[in-house]
Amino acid sequence: MSLQPWRKGKVINIENETIDTKRFWIEVPELEVFDFKPGQFVTLDLPIHEKPNKRWRSYSISSWPDGTNIFELLIVLNPHGVGTPYLFNEIKVGSELVFRGAQGVFTLPDNLDKDLYLICTGTGIAPFRSMVNDINKNKIPHQAINLIYGCRKRGNLLYFEELIELQNSLKHFNYIPTLSREEWDGKKGYVHHVYEELCASKPDAIFYLCGWKDMIDEAKERIQKIGYDKKNIHFEIYG
Repeated sequence: MSLQPWRKGKVINIENETIDTKRFWIEVPELEVFDFKPGQFVTLDLPIHEKPNKRWRSYSISSWPDGTNIFELLIVLNPHGVGTPYLFNEIKVGSELVFRGAQGVFTLPDNLDKDLYLICTGTGIAPFRSMVNDINKNKIPHQAINLIYGCRKRGNLLYFEELIELQNSLKHFNYIPTLSREEWDGKKGYVHHVYEELCASKPDAIFYLCGWKDMIDEAKERIQKIGYDKKNIHFEIYG
């Protein structure tokens, strides 16, 4: 896959999603339509270091293709890092960002003839939000879609109301948030117990994992122990 050229994007809106997570809407003035596949990412070139490879930060696109030249990024603050403090403290509405993309192969197959298990933690929900909304928008035929989303507390859940609403409108879509550090009416604990329970009868399925490396490594091992082939497991590591 050839690299996309570097372009300039203009930040047209910023919203706080949680106490440490922001949503950035970026317009690409030189394009009429910014086209991409749900699950792909862009790479930002931030003025935070002299060496190019130390300036680059990649983020999954959290919006879905809508025929416009605007896309959304979901970014959580790492107070010990350099890139996200710059984005949180220096970037305002009207700021320009240099970026490349969209790129990446963490995308769904053309034929959704198997159950989908979308397993994520934190901002790893971004590509899955893009995928599920695209399926809904374009009325793409599909089997069961299980979005299993792990967070510590209720206040950390991203796009919560939107996904609840989507569950009520998109057939065969199951949104399953689970909290590890707070009591509530929903699932408790870690994501692994949720998909293991759902896959006890070993349905014909394909798995997509997005989040921290430790979660992904454990999930790959557990899913294969259930009896699934590793070729049915796709993943994107954050951090």
